[in-house]
Amino acid sequence: MPVASFIQVPRDLSKVKTKVFLGLTKRQLICFGLAAILGLPSYFALRAFAGKNAAMFGMILVMAPCFLFAMYEKDGQPMEKVMANFIRSRFTRPKKRPYKTENYYEALERQAQVNEEVKRIVKGNKQAHGQG
Repeated sequence: MPVASFIQVPRDLSKVKTKVFLGLTKRQLICFGLAAILGLPSYFALRAFAGKNAAMFGMILVMAPCFLFAMYEKDGQPMEKVMANFIRSRFTRPKKRPYKTENYYEALERQAQVNEEVKRIVKGNKQAHGQG
């Protein structure tokens, strides 16, 4: 008797990412390629001076940021957007941002006072010049 198999379909299709090669997205392929371009020469350069173990750790340190940029996402945002938001919130914007409201009734009262003052000035000028 055949066994029924089920395929899970995600409810939110915006979270589905297009896989390009070997189940990796284009972003991941670029970042992993960059990691290989940076990591392998650093390994061979360090191996001559520090030995295999130290060269391996050096290569890991060089490649780790590339892996982080390839794989890390928070709330659907890639690493560079998360870092930009962090820098913007911590360093470029003011620390305290008080909540300020505009009271429209006070604004209307101020406008009414200005209108009354303008009428009084215009009326005073007409009386001073004998117009009336």
